[in-house]
Amino acid sequence: MSNSDLPSINDVLTAQRRLAGIAHRTPIHTSQIINEHTHSQVFFKCENFQRTGSFKFRGAYNALSQLSSAQKQQGVVTFSSGNHGQAIALAGKLLNIPTTIVMPDDAPLVKQTATRSYGAEVILYNRQTTNREELARNFSSDRGLTLIPPYDHPHVIAGQGTATLELIQEVGELDVLLVCCGGGGLISGSAIAAKTLLPNVRVIGVEPALADDATRSFYSKTLQTVHNPDTIADGARTPCLGKITFPLVLQYVDDMVTVSEAAIVRTMFFLWERMKIVVEPTGALAAAALLEGVITASQMRVGIIISGGNVDFTQIIKKQMGENP
Repeated sequence: MSNSDLPSINDVLTAQRRLAGIAHRTPIHTSQIINEHTHSQVFFKCENFQRTGSFKFRGAYNALSQLSSAQKQQGVVTFSSGNHGQAIALAGKLLNIPTTIVMPDDAPLVKQTATRSYGAEVILYNRQTTNREELARNFSSDRGLTLIPPYDHPHVIAGQGTATLELIQEVGELDVLLVCCGGGGLISGSAIAAKTLLPNVRVIGVEPALADDATRSFYSKTLQTVHNPDTIADGARTPCLGKITFPLVLQYVDDMVTVSEAAIVRTMFFLWERMKIVVEPTGALAAAALLEGVITASQMRVGIIISGGNVDFTQIIKKQMGENP
């Protein structure tokens, strides 16, 4: 894909207009204790309060709303560990589009249940033996469904960028923006918005150390992969950046860092206990980089995207007790 075909700030702005009155304009929270701990001024964009509990609704609705009448009538299919699947399911329900979600059988039960509750057909698979992209492509071909991938899609990316657009519109200048990274849809859209509106802001992506493919890709400038990483951050278990997101990350992102599993858990519990907000492991990634000292931002204005809050508490408890979830 050439640079002229990649999503731009105009696509993000158009997506914001399309989502107006449909997606929530999520709150921005601050914490005096975190400001004191980090010696910075931190603004948390809380997408855990978004419809379906994560930022994914933005991209899903933006993509589905642009389908042709024939595509909407026939239906769509996607593959997802949970949050994108829920988002596609709800967007499909709102737009009267049939949805089929290919989801791993070990996806958090809370995400499976919510996806079905929006009326989607959920197809479970074993991530150890089945390629989810291939399975979804087969359903697309056999049933004539439009495939809407979870991150490597220009309309999805543009929709995700509206979260950072709102953050900047509300708080103004930022010195640093920290964003979690799985397949790169959120950080791509966020970086487009941030670097276009605030050219001097440093955009930094954060991954689990156990799923560091994007970080390795960023530094090597060659696409790297990871196979079924055993990270608690299920939203970051993607195998690699996409054909669209990889060049966007290289173009707009300033740095990539990783955090440990222990850091993710500590940060998640800290946000629960001190800020009183429910954050899922993937949603805590960006905050972990700052709170654990991987990134230092003394005397700076820092934006952090809390990407979601869909927690399977049973899995978390088992993980804490050392059991196999």
